[in-house]
Amino acid sequence: MQLLSVNDVSVFVASLRSGQSAIFPTETSYGLGCDATNQAAVDVIFKIKDRSDTKPLLIVVPTVAMAERYLVWNRALEQLARKYWPGPLTIVGEYNTSAVPALAKGVVGADGTVAVRVSADHWLQRVTSELSRPLVATSANISGQEALYDSAQAGHIFKGHAIGPDVLADGGVLLKVPATTLVRIVGGALEVLRQGGLKIVLE
Repeated sequence: MQLLSVNDVSVFVASLRSGQSAIFPTETSYGLGCDATNQAAVDVIFKIKDRSDTKPLLIVVPTVAMAERYLVWNRALEQLARKYWPGPLTIVGEYNTSAVPALAKGVVGADGTVAVRVSADHWLQRVTSELSRPLVATSANISGQEALYDSAQAGHIFKGHAIGPDVLADGGVLLKVPATTLVRIVGGALEVLRQGGLKIVLE
């Protein structure tokens, strides 16, 4: 596994563009991800995490404009986006099948939905802006295990596995903060799937 400083953004982004998998700091815990439009890279993420391919992976994008490209936009989405993005809110909505470049299988759920977050984290903003495409950002752990906040632990947990991440962007020890809030909007109806630190209040 190649160890990079978080200051090596261009090198890190180049690794993602080449199809590599990576561990990186997020606004909560360490994440595991890749270019969300690269099918081979996404398939590797499932193998690394030992995760069922029936559980789709969420994506992080740098702007609301990119989120609009990948989601079937509606009034409820617009209301949430204006109020809470960028921020610790992940929205599950209908996937726009005409989006280019298309998302890989495993990012789009069997029900035709995709989970999207416009992160307020400055480092993730910079990475996704330079990548210019969605970034898979699932938790950097084996499925069912606890989230990791220390880069040393995140790098160690996959040692000995047949398949592991290619790159680790070392952000040191992260502060423990509440998980992001996860909501679902399909057909205009709002459902809170996971209540994180952000409380949704709609007028």
